Amino acid sequence: MTFSNNLNPPVESQLARRTFLRRTGVGSIALASLLKTACANDESQTHHPPRIKRVIHLCMAGGPSHLETLDYKPELAKHDGQPMPESLTKGQPIAQLQGKALKVLGPQHEFARYGASGLPMSTVFPRTAVHADDMCIIKSMHTEQINHDPAHTYFNTGTAISGRPSMGAWVLYGLGAETEELPGFIVLTSEGGGQSQPISSRQWHSGFLPSRFQGVQMHSTGSPVHYVESPSGVTREQQREVIDAVSRINSLRNSELDDPEIITRINSYEMAFRMQASIPELTDMSGEPKHILDLYGCTPGDGSFSSNCLLARRLAERGVRFIQLYHRGWDHHGGVKDGVATTASLVDQGTAALLSDLKQRGMLEDTLIVWGGEFGRTPMAQGSGRDHHIKGYSIWLAGGGVRGGMTYGETDDFGYNAVENRVHVRDFHATMLHLFGIDHRRFTYRFQGLDFRLTGVEESRVIGEILT
Repeated sequence: MTFSNNLNPPVESQLARRTFLRRTGVGSIALASLLKTACANDESQTHHPPRIKRVIHLCMAGGPSHLETLDYKPELAKHDGQPMPESLTKGQPIAQLQGKALKVLGPQHEFARYGASGLPMSTVFPRTAVHADDMCIIKSMHTEQINHDPAHTYFNTGTAISGRPSMGAWVLYGLGAETEELPGFIVLTSEGGGQSQPISSRQWHSGFLPSRFQGVQMHSTGSPVHYVESPSGVTREQQREVIDAVSRINSLRNSELDDPEIITRINSYEMAFRMQASIPELTDMSGEPKHILDLYGCTPGDGSFSSNCLLARRLAERGVRFIQLYHRGWDHHGGVKDGVATTASLVDQGTAALLSDLKQRGMLEDTLIVWGGEFGRTPMAQGSGRDHHIKGYSIWLAGGGVRGGMTYGETDDFGYNAVENRVHVRDFHATMLHLFGIDHRRFTYRFQGLDFRLTGVEESRVIGEILT
């Protein structure tokens, strides 16, 4: 089924919209109400029973080196300093090493086995490694964009074409939010440890979906949301009267046009009003016990990744469907050894604390945690660093429906090509939607006469081998 969003839709489009909701049960429940975001956690509203309610995406922006973090290559160590085999690199896309002598750079950090499963991980993650038995490391990821911004766009939207909806917007469109007090898709950022490449807001945009499904960036320091406070001298009752009046006018206009952007405008006024109460409560950490603050090892609101992880847990508790935490600092073209160690130290405790906190609250079982970057790094040296690499890299998943204590897929002996159980970005998207109870092949949105889906028209699959 498809869903049309033309400004002046014909009767057929309106019927198609209703048919989509009635037959598949997947679609924005906001259509049922102009003023409220409905809870949509009933299994009957999905293609099959969901395993998760939310995603927390820990996005390691800049491209962490899989060879120093999650994919140990002893053969690479043996060839340290030697020429890279031309059979692997000839004619292959290389970002900044093109036309230069390519020499092997061995792993710069030791690996060890952790947990009862003996999961191999770098020693730069001593706290996160405690959760090895909950983690599935995918070592055979590959993508199609070799520079940062288009690679982020690819991971978020499944295409390098700007203007497509992000995965968070797709999820919110399909399932709605579980809260009326906060946006259903929230983004936080932090930085430190390496080059901090900029992150564009189009990474969490709604694209051609109605804009009420786009992500909302919250600030990690200071006021989380600018201008949400009541103006001086204006009471909450007065604001309520203004919003009611504006909503009535917008609703009258929408009855003529059936314009999703009018719905967005109505919802934005309502959400802003509700957030005046929900945001101060969200960021008030006075009720957090000392042992939890110590677990995260942060001062709430200090802008750190750990602070954002604590806020992510609070957002998850309050029904936010999709949460992204970007940490900018993994772009190690030089000094990869010290750089990886430093950046890892900035995210290790927060990541481990989030896993522990969710687990002890019984929330990890219905939350999918995703950790990884937009691509990996080359086995070849770029001075003391590594260049961008798209042919094979690693991410890890944990939480609802995911088998823990395992690795999936392999790269070759040099960590260059994904060669076994290869996982494309679109396969990850299909698997994530599957865990939400959505069949990616049936989840579409009609735009400009075409039925679009997050996984595109190319072949993609659910990675069933990593699921419980």
